Amino acid sequence: MIFRKLALASLGAALGATVAFADTTIRVLHVNDNTAAVDLWNKIARDFEAQNKGVKVDIQYLENEAFKAKLPTLLQSEERPSIIYSWGGGVMRAQAKAGFLDDITAEAAPWANTLSATAAKAFQVDGKTVGIPFETGEVGFFYNKKLMDKAGVKAEDIKSWDDFLAAVKKIKAAGITPLVVGAGEKWPIHFYYSYLVMRIGGASALADAAAGKNGGFKGAPFVEAGVRLRELAALEPFQAGYIGTTHTQAEGMFGDGKGAMELMGEWLLDSQASNAADGKGQPIDNIGLLSFPLVPGGKGVATDILGGINGWLVTKNAPKEATAFLKFFSQDKYQRQVAAKGYYIPVVSGTETAIQNPVVKQIANQLAASTYHQNFFDQDLGPSVGRVVNDISAAVAAGEMKPEAAAAAIQDAWDQQ
Repeated sequence: MIFRKLALASLGAALGATVAFADTTIRVLHVNDNTAAVDLWNKIARDFEAQNKGVKVDIQYLENEAFKAKLPTLLQSEERPSIIYSWGGGVMRAQAKAGFLDDITAEAAPWANTLSATAAKAFQVDGKTVGIPFETGEVGFFYNKKLMDKAGVKAEDIKSWDDFLAAVKKIKAAGITPLVVGAGEKWPIHFYYSYLVMRIGGASALADAAAGKNGGFKGAPFVEAGVRLRELAALEPFQAGYIGTTHTQAEGMFGDGKGAMELMGEWLLDSQASNAADGKGQPIDNIGLLSFPLVPGGKGVATDILGGINGWLVTKNAPKEATAFLKFFSQDKYQRQVAAKGYYIPVVSGTETAIQNPVVKQIANQLAASTYHQNFFDQDLGPSVGRVVNDISAAVAAGEMKPEAAAAAIQDAWDQQ
């Protein structure tokens, strides 16, 4: 995989560049490092151009963390992209409140009903459509079957948090790193904290805290989640130097067979291969999926899922052709190709039947049967609070912050938002 590390100035120049014969340029900025999926996106763009003379679709990539850091400045510049990748949630709402997003309700209404209703609603702000979702997913424990077998651990027997801790100990005793995580970027380890909050406090935990109920973010589910995370980290289950490891490095470690499990989103299936030393990673038949375990006495259930609903946002003053491109992009025929290739799980209704990859199919089935789908905490709570959630997750795991102080820090950030 080749990362294009672009400085803001050069990125602005790239986004600002137009082709001489193009009357209109739609500038698309994304973070997808799956080159095969992006190749298909580029094909869709060329197909759109062929049917819309004088329109150029310029698709640009920016690495995940660089995207988050540079987007606020880009949105305020003359080089504002027409369409931007989005995880939805509070970040999207903040962008809408700041006036950076367009209301495309009227343009999208005739065809938005081809999308999953839940996904479509996730890209609305105050009842107005500001973007179009294209994928949904699930965070879970992806595991190396051979390493689990070597350690004598059966994934299907891991149901509770106690089962999970016992499995971690057993895997470690076998001389295998139980878990890999890219805590250097913090957000990968917030998945542990988020899932623990969900399993302890149930589906309403986040909404109740935001509403100030049950002690808000300083309430029992958030404190106990920190206690449980520290309990896990005290077993030293992660690879050496995990606090400084990036998420792509961790995914490469999983692909290289250097860890039994990784708590990550479905994109790991591709990125573990592209980041592995041999560029191939683990074969799909050696990868299993384990749902996050239940916590004794908790209100959460196994079918409550943490995962993203990702999509495209149309920015203010984008050319009208931008929404037309998203309609073209969302066609059944293209999204069935996405499903069949296993690039991601599309939200166009019915396309999930084209999924061939057995692990992706398992994820799609679990999503279909889910009782609750929670967006990533760091996105759902907005940029400032989300940053704190990521920070405290890493700090608690490292033993640098007490669970009570961590919960209080989230509440303070929420109060100041």
